[in-house]
Amino acid sequence: MRLRALLETDALGLRLLGGEDELDRSVRGVMTTDLRDPSRYLSGGELVLTGLAWRRDATDSEPFVRILAGAGVAGLAAGEAELGEIPGDLIEACERHHLPLFAVHETVAFATITEYVVRQVSGERAGDLAAVVDRHRRLMTSGPAGGGPEVVLDLLGSDLDLHAWVLSPTGRQIAGAGDAPLAGPVGAALAGHHLAATRTGRRAPHRATVGGTTYSLFPIRNAGRGPVPASRDVRESVLSDWLLAVEADASDWPPARLDLLQGVTQLIAVERDRRDAARTVRRRLAQEVLELVQTGAPPAEIAARLRVAAPVLLPGLGSAPHWQVVVARVEWGVAEGSATTGTPAGGSGSAVAGGPVAQALLEEILVDPAVTGPDSADRIAVAHTGDEAVALVPLPAVTAPAPAHDSGPDLAPAEASTDEDSALHADVLLAAVREPLSAGLADDGRLTLGVSAAVHSPEGLRGALEEARHARRVAAARPGRVCAAGHHELASHVLLLPFVPDDVRRAFTARLLDPLRDYDRRHRAELIPTLEAFLDCDGSWTRCASRLHLHVNTLRYRVGRIEQLTGRDLSRLEDKLDFFLALRMS
Repeated sequence: MRLRALLETDALGLRLLGGEDELDRSVRGVMTTDLRDPSRYLSGGELVLTGLAWRRDATDSEPFVRILAGAGVAGLAAGEAELGEIPGDLIEACERHHLPLFAVHETVAFATITEYVVRQVSGERAGDLAAVVDRHRRLMTSGPAGGGPEVVLDLLGSDLDLHAWVLSPTGRQIAGAGDAPLAGPVGAALAGHHLAATRTGRRAPHRATVGGTTYSLFPIRNAGRGPVPASRDVRESVLSDWLLAVEADASDWPPARLDLLQGVTQLIAVERDRRDAARTVRRRLAQEVLELVQTGAPPAEIAARLRVAAPVLLPGLGSAPHWQVVVARVEWGVAEGSATTGTPAGGSGSAVAGGPVAQALLEEILVDPAVTGPDSADRIAVAHTGDEAVALVPLPAVTAPAPAHDSGPDLAPAEASTDEDSALHADVLLAAVREPLSAGLADDGRLTLGVSAAVHSPEGLRGALEEARHARRVAAARPGRVCAAGHHELASHVLLLPFVPDDVRRAFTARLLDPLRDYDRRHRAELIPTLEAFLDCDGSWTRCASRLHLHVNTLRYRVGRIEQLTGRDLSRLEDKLDFFLALRMS
């Protein structure tokens, strides 16, 4: 708004004392002060209100006005209540520095002026930004993207002083304004808050406080694909929708500003739609390879498909890459009080297709969390079948250096090996996303994931797929909402444990361990911890006694009691193995 508009508003009781030529200055805000030097609180464009308590004599006016003019304020309004009239030295100082000066009648409260200015400025800013957003929306929906989400976030920062970020469902930053990225742990915490609030059916925007800072979280969904069906289950999209995190408390915002932010999310959703469309080629390649592998197609045919996929996933690659396979499965059960859109709490989980959810999740999980931007998943091709998603991940091949001396014409060429630093590892794959995803899965969802070893040829791809599926089953046998297992875990007894029927597992462990648990409960004898330590120490009396801080004779007494209660002999390998497996299955 302009200074002239303030002067023309009779209810404000302003009287111009100087600066008539400067009345077209824009007012960006208002500040009340009686400090002799308020410069630290000024950013430019303010209308400064003062009661003149800072003035002791005529020499104080010049430095005060000089500070205001240097800070770029729009004008100065001085109240008449304190001195009855505005001192001439203040009028003269304002004239020298070309600073418009107003007198405020003693019957007008500064709060009245402040409220009026804030209301007018906020309304104008929102209107201006809404117009820009609308123009940007038309550009993005009718042609190439006009700069991506960053353009809209920059507008929020410059026009509404709002810092905002677009986050993935795991908290990874997709877009942000300026050079102030959101810290990874903060993004993950905000995503967790958002997913938990969405699952409980709370209405957006959601309020979250992380590290002493308050944020408002707006969902980004529907991405221009038409209206959302009223009966759609929230679980179909909660783990794939982006969110807009705004560093502000929107609980007291007027409807106009909330509507504006909703418009911003719809605009960003257009960009999300574009990103999903760009993934179509990679998804189709993955689907074709998966179908060939599952139907037992000849390796030559699979190799031909992989040659087509390699340039798409790893542009500029000189040689064929190695591949890893990752399998993910999302399963929904029935939880008391689960929130859905249009579906009663506790509705059947079978109505929610797990495959598309697992596909979107796997595309997100396999992105390096340190990489930002909506197109950072260029190396990931994910297909889905049933409730399962399968990712085909290329790894650059590293060629071993040739020997220093040739040993003759029959020497084999240098072999390509997998770069271990670029290979995926199940134990770290979910570390950064476990917390937010657990919040989105709530009490009725589960994500399990398996990772294969790298394979160097099309012939090994079918084995890698089965290996990843077996690893996922191992992960499924573990407790927790989000679990993963890798190929290295398939070379030990843990491969067998997930496939033992539950009733057999319970009977086996009960027969061996229940007598010990009952005895521990009655006598606090710690026989179970003693058994675990004894087996971990490979039956060594000395090492086990040292680990448990016991005398060897005390340890012998406890082991004897274990043998007496179970009828087993811990000096026999077979009995040791039974106890070991019972402890692992319990």
